[in-house]
Order: sequence, then C-alpha cells, then structure tokens
Amino acid sequence: MARPDLARLAASIGHSFNQENLLRQALTHRSHSALHNERLEFLGDSVLNCTIAHALYETFPQLPEGTLSRMRANLVKQDTLAGIAVQLKLGDYLLLGEGELKSGGFRRPSILADALESIFGAVFLDAGFDAARRVVIRMFEPVIASIDPKASGKDAKTQLQEWLQGKRYSLPEYKLAGTRGEAHDQVFIVTCAIPALDISTQGQGKSRRAAEQEAALAVLRQVGEAA
Repeated sequence: MARPDLARLAASIGHSFNQENLLRQALTHRSHSALHNERLEFLGDSVLNCTIAHALYETFPQLPEGTLSRMRANLVKQDTLAGIAVQLKLGDYLLLGEGELKSGGFRRPSILADALESIFGAVFLDAGFDAARRVVIRMFEPVIASIDPKASGKDAKTQLQEWLQGKRYSLPEYKLAGTRGEAHDQVFIVTCAIPALDISTQGQGKSRRAAEQEAALAVLRQVGEAA
C-alpha cells in the first residue's frame, strides 16, 4: 500500500517545507530507524509551550498566572495533542518498526502526540520560530476559542484534591482495577476511593490518567461539586 504524499500532510499542517527530510524525521518512531523524532519532539515541546503560553496571555488578559498555567497544561497534554493528530490523519504517515505496526502503534495516543510535537520542532528548524508559532496557532486556535474563561481551568483530579483538603479529608486513593481490549487499543479502568465519605467510583479511559480523571469527576458529581 502506497504511503500518502507528504506534500498533502504539509498542506494540512500549513507549512511548505524547504527540507522535507525534517518532516520525514518528525514522523519516524524510534522503532523504525536510528534517525528518529525524539530530539525533534524535545524541541517542539518547547515551541508548543511558549506559543500556547503567549496565546493564552494575549487572549485572556484578565486571568491570573495560576489559571493560565492550568489552561496551558490542559492544552498541551497528550489527549489534546493526540486528538489534533487524529484530525490530521497523522497515523497514516508515521514510520514505525514492524512490532509497532503490528500492535497498532499508528493509533497509540502517546506516539501520535509525540509525532505532532516533533512536527513543531521540524518546522522550527526548517523556517524559524515565527513559522512554527503559526503552525501551532493554526492547529490550536479552535481549541483556544472554545475555552470558557469563567471555568476554573482545573482538571477533575485537582478540583477533587482541593475540595477534600478544604474539608480536611484524606486525599483520594486511585487504583488500577483492570484493562480491556487489545494491547494497541486498551481501555484502562481505575477506581477512586474516599474512605472517609464511604465513596468509591470508577472511571475508564484510553490512558490511566484519563481513567483517573473520569473517576475523580464521578466523585465530584456525587458530592455536588462538578462544574
């Protein structure tokens, strides 16, 4: 099966590469070859964080540093990056080793998120920071526009921890209850227990972190503190 043309991906990204080899490297997982994308990912992560921080600073001049930091953390996390990568159909372009191909690595959120950050690094090396910033903004603008500035910006686990501390209760206990599905498409099942309140909830997600967030949100709903 022929691999999709990289020019099509570059058009979706919004950047015409002078050095297409940089884009190819950004799509190369370490399982495929020695020249892989991990160093580009390191660079792209810094470009991403700086760009998103500046965008939030300009978009929400009334918000304090703590809220802006939480917003940025929610925007640059793996789930958000992987979601954007799926929209770009990035999995179709990834260069993976045989083992990762067989296990469905082209669908794995961590691999997709890393590849997207690597692309930001590749654009930076190809054309400088301004070009990389434009690519990041192009991809994240719809997400930033959907942010509700009246919301706390805190994820469910943080909200639950602060609520419990305010009530002088012990911190929640998260435990992995199990997994289901194939290795390349696993769903994690996590419980969240609050012994002092005799509450135990369960959450599911494509990662353990996502499952913990769902379980924490279920607790917040039970105690009437969900946003």
